[in-house]
Amino acid sequence: MVWVKANDRGDKRMPSMTSWSPILPETVWSKVATILRKELGEGPFNSYVAPSSVRPGPYGDPVLVTPTAYARDWISRNAARRAQELWTQHDPDSRVLEIKSRIEYEDQTRGGEMASAPVAAEAVAPAAPVVLEAVTPNRIGGLQERLTFDSFVAGRGNEFAFQMSRQVASWADGHFNPVFFHGPYGYGKTHLLNAIGWEAQTRRPDAKIVYLTAEKFTSTFVKALMDKSTAAFKDEVRGADLLLIDDVHFIGGKTSSQEELFHTLTSLIENNRRVVFTADRPPSQLTEIEARLRSHLSSGLVCALDVADQSLRMGIIERKLEQLSQRLGTAQNPRSDVLHFLAERVPGSIRELEGAVNTLVASAGPRLGSLTLEEAMALLQPNLKVAVERRVTVDEIQKLVSEHFGLKQADLLSERRTRSVARPRQVAMWLCKQHTTRSYPDIGRRFGGRDHTTVLHAVKKVEELLQADDQIARDVEALTRKLRNV
Repeated sequence: MVWVKANDRGDKRMPSMTSWSPILPETVWSKVATILRKELGEGPFNSYVAPSSVRPGPYGDPVLVTPTAYARDWISRNAARRAQELWTQHDPDSRVLEIKSRIEYEDQTRGGEMASAPVAAEAVAPAAPVVLEAVTPNRIGGLQERLTFDSFVAGRGNEFAFQMSRQVASWADGHFNPVFFHGPYGYGKTHLLNAIGWEAQTRRPDAKIVYLTAEKFTSTFVKALMDKSTAAFKDEVRGADLLLIDDVHFIGGKTSSQEELFHTLTSLIENNRRVVFTADRPPSQLTEIEARLRSHLSSGLVCALDVADQSLRMGIIERKLEQLSQRLGTAQNPRSDVLHFLAERVPGSIRELEGAVNTLVASAGPRLGSLTLEEAMALLQPNLKVAVERRVTVDEIQKLVSEHFGLKQADLLSERRTRSVARPRQVAMWLCKQHTTRSYPDIGRRFGGRDHTTVLHAVKKVEELLQADDQIARDVEALTRKLRNV
């Protein structure tokens, strides 16, 4: 760390990139982050804030650098004001905390360095051609080695997406083009995109496969515009046999990037090249993207990755434990009640579920196999805070279920035993057990004073129906998704 010190004559020159206060920004940020973790909850904090870091800005003020523009936008909407308040409290210099994505920060840093450098007398050399990372036997091209079809766990909610991904990777005839995968963050979209790239490379080593995040597509295109090398950029992207673009919603509001992507997509499809996209929502809901581009994104196959059901979550847990056992050289497995607790009560995405497994394995160590349910709950308390913060109540569940099945809330509390009422009542009781901390007797009392054995029977019945009745499974999954937004 280089510190710049003003001279005794009161030199007020603008500080350099490395000008810092004696109070290290890292120290301030550590205090701020600790408070934000408690206030935001482990899930959101680990997803958006934890991967970020504080770095020096061009004029001495600290910059919170996020790994992606999406993380920057999330923090700006949900945590920026509070982060600045906390920063002011802990920083005696009262510096302003900026928030920038990694690419923005790097561009700014390069710009600052270029501005401070003396202007050379010689003519500027021609810009080097834009080079995008294609998947070749000798170059990874941005793909993660661990994200393959072998490491992907398929089940209800992602089975169709998984099968379509295998079809794309096989270069099969009759391929839908483009293919568009959508779903919430942490449900396996990036995993499938990486797996397609690896498998397609294996089957056709000579094929040109280009993998890009939408953020990378945009930043590279903008750089090509500045360097007057757009022809090289277009040749590189439009020459791909298979183009994989992750998080395409990132280009929303970026007119020039949308224009280029539109023409790229059109060119590739006309030349029978394969294109696969991912986004956090279907094309029809990407309202910040131009209508004609949305239309093209929707013209092939739109495939959702949905909420993982109980069996899929169990499969993911078991696969994660197997991977950790191989990596750590241990073969201990948690007790069955601990495994079911993980699958049932850890909220959020698959990514958060895997994080809970990591936490449990790391915290328990060699005691993993003998860990009691109570001990596991204590170790996983930070991972469970999200569920607590949501504060889902029995009344909210009753209202949601009655609306879903076209009933009145009073029907669920009544003595009516017709199938049209009894089944939704059982589903509501099952949801109460899954998403609240209420006991069986307490749930029974809130459903018209019913006995705890009635609730226990309802929970077991719904568990059976989830395996045997597809309609009930779809109803429960839809209700679970709605509860996440309560």
